[in-house]
Amino acid sequence: MRRRMFSFRLIYIYSYNLFQFCGHTWILANTIARFFTFGRDALADTFYSVSFVMSLCQLLSILELFHIADGIEKARLLPRFIHVMEKNLLLIMVIMLEEIQSKPVVCLQFFLWNILDLLRYPHELLCVMDTPSITMLWIRYTLWIPLYILSVATEGLIIHQALPYIEPTTPNSTHIHHPFILMVCLPVLALGASVTVWQLLRERQYHLERYNKKMKRK
Repeated sequence: MRRRMFSFRLIYIYSYNLFQFCGHTWILANTIARFFTFGRDALADTFYSVSFVMSLCQLLSILELFHIADGIEKARLLPRFIHVMEKNLLLIMVIMLEEIQSKPVVCLQFFLWNILDLLRYPHELLCVMDTPSITMLWIRYTLWIPLYILSVATEGLIIHQALPYIEPTTPNSTHIHHPFILMVCLPVLALGASVTVWQLLRERQYHLERYNKKMKRK
């Protein structure tokens, strides 16, 4: 029974990572193909062409928090929680504000998100198959960090560009103004990103040292 359960968990996590890898590969390929076909004009409607698949992949990424909590995936919960939630909340904001969906910065954000995920999911697939690669390990925990910082900066730019399109509540209302909420999100985003980068650096050191010890034993 335990063996059967282990096999089911293994098949599930492999299928999940494979689905995410294929989904983000499709989004990236679609984005690049449209850019080479239509040039700068493709930036305006990139969101409309990939938003469904992107939304599906981001919604399913919430499952990763349960993977870590359940022990299916070996990773730190806090940085993954921050990363998943900031992406989903920003995506919801873009979906709600049609005025910013055609802005080039949204296309750039989707491009960075997909690059980050395509650096991560192949490594996860190799780990599931118990065939880790030092190259993929280094890319996952070294190249991923500066790209993540750039992605967070782009997220902040999207929030800043969204401010003019957020209607404030009336002056007599007791509710907090919506633009003020977005302005508060900027320092929170910076703080969350700082915590995530710090945790990722610790995770990088741990995994690289663990791999080196494993190779020395062999």
